[in-house]
Amino acid sequence: QVQLVQSGGRLVQAGDSLTLSCAASGGTFSTYIMGWFRQAPGKEREFVARISWGGDNTVYADSVKGRFTISRDNAKNTVYLQMNSLRPEDTAVYYCAADPSGSWYSPDYGYWGQGTQVTVSS
Repeated sequence: QVQLVQSGGRLVQAGDSLTLSCAASGGTFSTYIMGWFRQAPGKEREFVARISWGGDNTVYADSVKGRFTISRDNAKNTVYLQMNSLRPEDTAVYYCAADPSGSWYSPDYGYWGQGTQVTVSS
């Protein structure tokens, strides 16, 4: 069974940058679509970004486009979320997820990380 372990969340100031990591084990990481989601206080979970098997295709939510970058290192079984120009409204618990199905336009994320807290102060 696939397990996803996240790290990198912390308290930062507005305008700072931060990189989140998600390390996978127990499966064939290089064949998985990987995604990032976040859940802000009082809000439902929302999509942030996703990346294809080989990293050639990416999709971003409008709220983070131009500021966040998703990437993956298949040799390390790890996906990253580089966050620049952070704003207080980016404050949320961030989750990584894995989809072994390969359905790019309709991913089914069967595996989830434990979440990591990102807090952006003003």
